[in-house]
Amino acid sequence: MDTKERVVRAIFSAIDEVNVQLPREQRLEKSIQSGLLDGSGKLDSLGMVNLIVAAEQNIEQEFGTPISLVDEEALSQNDSPFRDVNTLVRHITRILEENEYE
Repeated sequence: MDTKERVVRAIFSAIDEVNVQLPREQRLEKSIQSGLLDGSGKLDSLGMVNLIVAAEQNIEQEFGTPISLVDEEALSQNDSPFRDVNTLVRHITRILEENEYE
């Protein structure tokens, strides 16, 4: 399984964890296109924080090293890495590649 597939699996697991806390109509679909913070996103700020924490924990378990998804660079980008699942996957994959966590 390649890095991207492992990251997607970790994010989908984080979505499962967050969905347990949400009403049925607010639950996220486990899809690479699912919106997070864009106009179609269903998460409020607390839901997004919960998703980020769960994703960080799952990535640490999957790759054996801690990462931080929220930093100055992530927050200053014109295109948020938290817009949808696909942008989050790319953001995490980039962090892993830059830090050689594979």
